[in-house]
Amino acid sequence: MKAGEGQLAAGKDDFGSDPQDRQDLLEPIDIHFGRFLERLGGSPDPGLFLAAAFVSRSVGEGNICLNLPDFAGRPLPDFTGKSVQRCPDLPAWRRMLEASPLVGKPGDYRPLILDGQSRLYLYRYWEYEADLARFLIGKAAGTTSWRKSLREAKIDPRILREGLDRLFPLPAGCGEKTEPDRQRIAAFTAVVRELTVISGSPGTGKTATVARAIMLLLELFRGRRLRIALTAPTGKAAARLQEVMAKARDEWCPDLQIRDAMPQQAQTIHRLLGSLPHSPYFRHRRGNPLSVDVVVVDEASMVDLPLLAKLVQALPDHARLILVGDRNQLASVEAGAVLSDICGGESLDRVAQDFSDFIGETDGGEPAVSPGPEGPGKIADCLIELRTNYRFPEQSGIHRLSLCVNRGEGRAALAILKDEAGGDAGWMTLPAPRDLPQRLKQPVINHFNKCLDLIDSVEEYQKLFDLYDRSRILCALRRGPYGAAEINALCERILREAGLIRNSPWYPGRPVMITKNDYGLGLFNGDVGLILPDPERRGEMGAFFPEKDGRVRRFAPVRLPEHETVHALTVHKSQGSEFASVLLILPDRDSPVLTRELIYTAITRAKTRVEIWGNEEIFRRAVARRNERSSGLRDALWPRETGIGAIGSDSP
Repeated sequence: MKAGEGQLAAGKDDFGSDPQDRQDLLEPIDIHFGRFLERLGGSPDPGLFLAAAFVSRSVGEGNICLNLPDFAGRPLPDFTGKSVQRCPDLPAWRRMLEASPLVGKPGDYRPLILDGQSRLYLYRYWEYEADLARFLIGKAAGTTSWRKSLREAKIDPRILREGLDRLFPLPAGCGEKTEPDRQRIAAFTAVVRELTVISGSPGTGKTATVARAIMLLLELFRGRRLRIALTAPTGKAAARLQEVMAKARDEWCPDLQIRDAMPQQAQTIHRLLGSLPHSPYFRHRRGNPLSVDVVVVDEASMVDLPLLAKLVQALPDHARLILVGDRNQLASVEAGAVLSDICGGESLDRVAQDFSDFIGETDGGEPAVSPGPEGPGKIADCLIELRTNYRFPEQSGIHRLSLCVNRGEGRAALAILKDEAGGDAGWMTLPAPRDLPQRLKQPVINHFNKCLDLIDSVEEYQKLFDLYDRSRILCALRRGPYGAAEINALCERILREAGLIRNSPWYPGRPVMITKNDYGLGLFNGDVGLILPDPERRGEMGAFFPEKDGRVRRFAPVRLPEHETVHALTVHKSQGSEFASVLLILPDRDSPVLTRELIYTAITRAKTRVEIWGNEEIFRRAVARRNERSSGLRDALWPRETGIGAIGSDSP
């Protein structure tokens, strides 16, 4: 964490603390940016200086904009070199900014943009948000006549219904629908709308649902070549998307013509758009769109606002966009919490009545949603949340734990962790730093020994990668005695003292994660490989990375781009991954980064068991704290007057 990050991120209540605790409230780069804009304005302007410095800091913390009311009237320490004791009151601050030639209103071309809700943006981020909101609202508006839209697209309702019945059959032994099949509704939406957002926790079948929706689209558009792109924010997530799509194709698609038309490869968003070396721009953008008809973005919660804005700018007007992810997971490392903003409020079971009636009439039977007030095309019509978990039974400790954390019920979550001891969830009081080596020694050695047993087998690379992913240590922080950097160093010390690794960075079995894209080598941020002896080079050490087709690629270790050892990972870097067993180590003191979303993300990486080491009070505080980022996207997509119904509910 950067110096002073905690003070600002902790929220407005911390502004009243001892000035000594707030001396690093702004970073030097933020202060320099504020001074630069003040000089550009031509005269001393404390209001502009503070606004520019704070908006710079706010974006650095992952926000899209600065909410002026959060800072207006707050006392400031004299850390700026300026005689500024406090931020101006909101009305006075707005007048100062509106009078500045460097501040414009939405639609103006100025360095800073101030909107009517006192949100202050850097122009670039206002433009990203405005472009994305305009795209999503336009796609959500759809058409005023659903039946006409089917005719124009030459979609046969009979074939649509038959395809839905085949791809989403009733469960065995069930004579009739007992509740709406959300997977079926998600696929239906993907067919008839140009925007579909599918959310759900791991194990709810999001990607498999999208695979079947693509099969349905290919059936309905048989003879009309559909260009479909599968993409994700990281190489690891793209590989998982490709794997699930292939499995669904084998299980659900006997039609050889449709199988051949199914997309075979998934790639990162950067690669799809065509990254240009040493440039923030992409080959495909407005004016040079992608040649696609359908784009699927998996792990959408990890996609930041600038990247998603650039993706939609590169889409042709007719293209369908399908976003897939878990809205309750951590937001992207960079600016924005886009999937959460798109999904809006608490429930995703709400659609306008005209779309409700259309689903019921076209798919047969009763309407799938309850009646709601009429209204134009709503973003709600494009959203569906999958709830049935096929990985965990209802009474699974991991499943119940994730639900409690999502609801902010820290005490109940702790009770599950303690009650499930020996089951699929567990709790241990955080050991002191001096006791960590002894506590970690046996699990670290046992896991590494199992991997070592396979290292000498030339043809067991995939089994080795799978075995390595059986168990992982996750950390909430990167630095500190309980941070990922220190835990990785500790793991290596344990293995070295046990005689399992030598004192060299290139020891057999060392796990490495790429931290910087290298398009020349085809290695991308988030890719994980292992350092292993290469039998084709007389046992010389090589860096081996799994390919999506089950093969491996070998690189000389010295050629690797920036990378790090990953016996332990931060929770942020674990997104898009799954492990059989997870050990989450929380720090011994509270931090603004400890949030409900972080705990939930860590828990849901585990498939069979999760264990948490922590302090009970810090755990409860983390579960109670939401990760909220400032932006105007949610307000743009969810006007307060929206009239809606609810899937499976009688209440509007």
